[in-house]
Amino acid sequence: MPALSSDKKLLLIGASRGLGFALAQEYLKRGWNVVATERGASTSRLHNLMEARDGRLEIETVDIVQPDQVTALRARLASRKFDMLFVNAGVKNADHETIADVSTDEFVRVMVTNALSPMRVIEVLQDLVLADGTIGIMSSGQGSVANNENGHHEVYRASKAALNMFMRSFAARHAGEARTLLLMAPGWVRTDLGGPEARLSIEESIPNLANTIDAQAGKAGLQYLDYLGRRVPW
Repeated sequence: MPALSSDKKLLLIGASRGLGFALAQEYLKRGWNVVATERGASTSRLHNLMEARDGRLEIETVDIVQPDQVTALRARLASRKFDMLFVNAGVKNADHETIADVSTDEFVRVMVTNALSPMRVIEVLQDLVLADGTIGIMSSGQGSVANNENGHHEVYRASKAALNMFMRSFAARHAGEARTLLLMAPGWVRTDLGGPEARLSIEESIPNLANTIDAQAGKAGLQYLDYLGRRVPW
């Protein structure tokens, strides 16, 4: 079945594997033009996908924990406008580590990658998004303070909760603007990050997540939603 045709444009940060790669695939299927990023030039699946997509996929290189690389990406895309900017980034520490025994270096790595760097990307690239466009970030249901009843994965949880708080602050600073702002929880998905025991396949998560994102287009303000469009408690 051929891809749909669309003039919509997506800037997707972090798309070389896992959920990011699946999002790139999904929006290409929906007829969007996609600029997708990876951390380093490689012969990744993203490059194989580019060869099959008739010029609708472009690949850029950026490591979002390096602010100078984010600024350089902004300069390269300065003449472009996008309907949506979506930032997908996530690492975790060892599952058994609690805040009592995680090293400072590992805590900083997780926080910088999962919370600080995605927000820096949004601050730097926000003006590439149309005034009525969408800015989204891949959060997690584990970022919900209200839903934390078992305490597992607490460093990862804390990083996503911090991300959520930063995005709420961003939304407060941009109150009254027309853009749609989204924190998306994809569910527990079988990826390198989610692990083999996760409940959902990528095919069960990502098309539904994209449906939810698309359904929110044109709705101003910030929402924290799961892949089925359900509100996640803060």
